[in-house]
Amino acid sequence: MKNRPLIEQRTLALAGVAQAARIVDLAAKTGSWPEPFVEASIHSLFCFEPEAVEAVFGTPQGIRLGLEQLSACLRINQDQAAADTLRYTMAMLHLERRFAARDDMQSIIHSRLKHTAYKAENFSNDIRGLSTSISAIYQDTLSNLSYRIKVTGSAQHLNTPHVADLVRSVLLCGVRAAFLWRQLGGNRVKLMWHRGSLRDTAARLALELGVSH
Repeated sequence: MKNRPLIEQRTLALAGVAQAARIVDLAAKTGSWPEPFVEASIHSLFCFEPEAVEAVFGTPQGIRLGLEQLSACLRINQDQAAADTLRYTMAMLHLERRFAARDDMQSIIHSRLKHTAYKAENFSNDIRGLSTSISAIYQDTLSNLSYRIKVTGSAQHLNTPHVADLVRSVLLCGVRAAFLWRQLGGNRVKLMWHRGSLRDTAARLALELGVSH
């Protein structure tokens, strides 16, 4: 991880969690999602040795939804969407801490993601197909931890197989971003104490990418 100041690197990593959180919330409630950001989040799972934080998401543009959402959910006055995004963000940070204690599970996920990445590169890069494979990885591993993320929304959408697969896949993307956040020294205390600087950095980076608030 290089080039950017540490606060920007941490902000980008946390924005990856917030982006996943927002996509999960949208998918659960509406059955739809912003495809470009889903693609960036999904492909972050296949970036095994990134040289820079933004490289995990393909380009800085790939994380702009997350930056916008992070800025919104760290404000004191939140709307309901921001509050829900923050709830999922915190849940994924918590799940990642449980996951971090399981070397065996990390090894399984890494191996199966390598296999999925190979298929994506050499056969099909279709997001629906990839999400089916990634959802199965999530179900076989993180779903078995004692802490589970409760996704709320429309039963009609959540009971639709391709929506459920997308939700599980993006939850894994969020945990991957949470792992990156912790690698960069992020933790619950830093999030609490540096909430303002993380919010402002996210807003500034989002504006640099042409995102309006």
